[in-house]
Amino acid sequence: MRIAERPGTTFGVTVEDFDHTTASEADIDKLKQAVYTSKMVVLRDQDLTARQFLDFGTRLGRPEAYYEPMYHHPEFEEIFVSSNVPENGQQIGVPKTGKFWHADYQFMPDPFGITLIYPQVIPARNRGTYYIDMGRAYERLPGDLKREIAGTRCRHSVRKYFKIRPHDVYRPISEIIDEVERRTPAVVQPTAFLHPMTGETVLYLSEGFTVGIEDGAGDELDGDLLRRLFEATGQLDDTFEHENVHLLSPVKGDLLIWDNRSLIHRARHTATPEPTVSYRVTVHDDRKLHDGLTTA
Repeated sequence: MRIAERPGTTFGVTVEDFDHTTASEADIDKLKQAVYTSKMVVLRDQDLTARQFLDFGTRLGRPEAYYEPMYHHPEFEEIFVSSNVPENGQQIGVPKTGKFWHADYQFMPDPFGITLIYPQVIPARNRGTYYIDMGRAYERLPGDLKREIAGTRCRHSVRKYFKIRPHDVYRPISEIIDEVERRTPAVVQPTAFLHPMTGETVLYLSEGFTVGIEDGAGDELDGDLLRRLFEATGQLDDTFEHENVHLLSPVKGDLLIWDNRSLIHRARHTATPEPTVSYRVTVHDDRKLHDGLTTA
């Protein structure tokens, strides 16, 4: 296994000559440490079946199936499928997922530590995913904004980008909204916390899932504070040229592993539909999202 910086960028590392079936536990630990310290690891020249991909994910942590079955791989529920390519005339997975800034499962009480993405069919043009390192974004916040969010908490909800399911057709929208709020009520997390693996301060919010911010007593704060945070971190820049925004465009054989505590991401879908299929496995690692330690 060889780990190298990605040429021409300060974001993430690449790993070559890695085979999870022969990797030792020391190799796996080294790989996970690279994920935490570099935020993103790109494994090169991978050729895995769906079963092998899931087996690899299991070596990094405990996989959890997505709570909505329509995203599941037909054989392995732990594999989340984003696809616009029908198989045998049937839709497998869900098309056009993630076209908004978010961290995976940010709206749930126990978000994952690590995300793995294995592209199966890659568009020829305009491919890739945008990322923001929210540890570095916190460092770059103006001092007065850091002081303003100290001790605050954010509310996260799926309601803004919840996708209508096949069985929702003809249901009243009020019933669907009530079900969403009942099954996935908004959760509250510190606006910034100490990463349990690295000790870095991480800003934990996203335009897609963060719907409110409150003080330590639970009182609602002005929504303009969230807007300023989104703007300062680059999430409101429709040109994607903000200094915090990075584009990663995989090639065939790449397998991406990232720190789901530190990175938020946004899919880059093509303006004109091109075939695209990706498999995702998300795993819980050895620690919770945070250890209850927030910034002062």
